[in-house]
Amino acid sequence: MNRLDTLLCGGVPLIAVGFADKTSAQVIQSAKQEGLDVAELRVDLYESYQHQYVLDVIRQFKHLPSIATIRIGKEGGKWGLSEQQRLALFKAIVAEVDSVDIELQAEEILSDVVKVTHEAGKLVFISYHNFDETPTLSALNLVAKRAIEVGADAIKIATHAKSMADIRTLAQFTIEKASLNIVTMAMGAKGVVSRLFFPSLGSRLTFAYIGQPSAPGQLRFDETFDILRKLYPDFNQKKISALELMEAA
Repeated sequence: MNRLDTLLCGGVPLIAVGFADKTSAQVIQSAKQEGLDVAELRVDLYESYQHQYVLDVIRQFKHLPSIATIRIGKEGGKWGLSEQQRLALFKAIVAEVDSVDIELQAEEILSDVVKVTHEAGKLVFISYHNFDETPTLSALNLVAKRAIEVGADAIKIATHAKSMADIRTLAQFTIEKASLNIVTMAMGAKGVVSRLFFPSLGSRLTFAYIGQPSAPGQLRFDETFDILRKLYPDFNQKKISALELMEAA
């Protein structure tokens, strides 16, 4: 089974951190030793999209389960080249990662990215980001339905929360769709709480940052790690066991 697939089936909250291409090997190794579960590889933030350069950077994360994304500008990324160039880059890197993340609205290349990723035996995250609002529950359900139809192994939904009502909407959606390998979070100041308690509702990943946040409302990795250890006994025990194994080695 794929490393990330194994983690997602484990039932314990997972912490992911996004990394660009200038993170030192020391920081990467330290993050793993300090309990990081998943590396999100933000290829769209790399200074070069030359395939060999990207592969060299990605291979620094081979000791961590990984999600590679080449995020478009409409959904908070920096990718500014053509969709066909983006598809070619996905094809070049898929063998080196555990999963890829492609936006639901990437209609021109969506089916091709899903196809090549599954052929490589890797997972597909279908994502939806809304930096303006949190849609209604029925609208979110339609997003999930469409993501499953196009082949999602996991669904990531991040919306902007203007009120606690938005948090409740996203919470209800998370509970109802927990069986789908759902990853949900509310962005912005009001959404910070979602990054800590949505794992209890079924969200499989929470995103934190090392260095600079990559989305509004993210907490530092060390801060997130400490709070999750207090809130989730299974998470705490998992980290204690992992530390004991590293010390024994």
